[in-house]
Amino acid sequence: MKNFKVAIIQHNVAQTDKEENTRLAIQCIREAKENGADFVLFPECWLTSYSAPEICSKLRPVEEIEKNTEFLKWCEDALEDDSEYIKRICDTARELNIGVEITGFTKGKKYPQNSAFIIDRDGTVKLKYSKVHTCDFDWEQYLESGEAFHVCQFDGISIGVMICYDREHPESARELMLQGAELILMPNDCDGMKPRLQELSVEAMQNMVGIAMANPPGEYAGNSCAFHPMVWDKNGGIIDNTIIIAEALYDGIVYAVFDIEAIREYREREDLGKYRKPKAYKHLV
Repeated sequence: MKNFKVAIIQHNVAQTDKEENTRLAIQCIREAKENGADFVLFPECWLTSYSAPEICSKLRPVEEIEKNTEFLKWCEDALEDDSEYIKRICDTARELNIGVEITGFTKGKKYPQNSAFIIDRDGTVKLKYSKVHTCDFDWEQYLESGEAFHVCQFDGISIGVMICYDREHPESARELMLQGAELILMPNDCDGMKPRLQELSVEAMQNMVGIAMANPPGEYAGNSCAFHPMVWDKNGGIIDNTIIIAEALYDGIVYAVFDIEAIREYREREDLGKYRKPKAYKHLV
């Protein structure tokens, strides 16, 4: 494959109505297919909405709130992996022969997890990833953190996943690169995007991976984006590695095309990440 077209959904799902959110997701997938996309990337927690009960905002110890009615309902409403809503997204992917990364709160061992599913063109789930770096300074402290990063194959491309705050930890993208990721797809839901875009641009460069991020619109939010890893041409000249950055308030779908052959040729030619000295990294683990 030479060109890989990713449809990046920049839309805010305000309601917790999983039925409506699933309907909107399918509508977006159909529009993306009509525009020639190979893959559809949704923002963070699309099916469930990225929200928590009011009691979570008080940041009390979980033992003090875990029997609260609203908190219990929030935990109960988290998706099972075989949820009918996820199955409907899988069915749509199969019908349209398109890939999808769909997101939502899923059931953990006791509390919800913030998860993303990579769905293949035939409707099978290739990968489930639960956010490792939960925002423990805020209400996400009530989520269960994921325990590992994963890479899967889609259309012969090695794809990895990280979610939102994972970006602020350089280990996330590096772990995916070490597993062979060529492209990282990132659901997101936050503001203060300018420095975060710079982070993603650098992570694409340092790890020689393509990166695409989907984020809901807003005055200081939006800015869904994509970066390729190429920062130097064959003669050593500097290249802008930005593919696209959406306007902050834009509501809809933006498209990023990754030249997979060019990324692979660049990774073969350049040396970033190839001459690491792990024995010196004594405090990383």
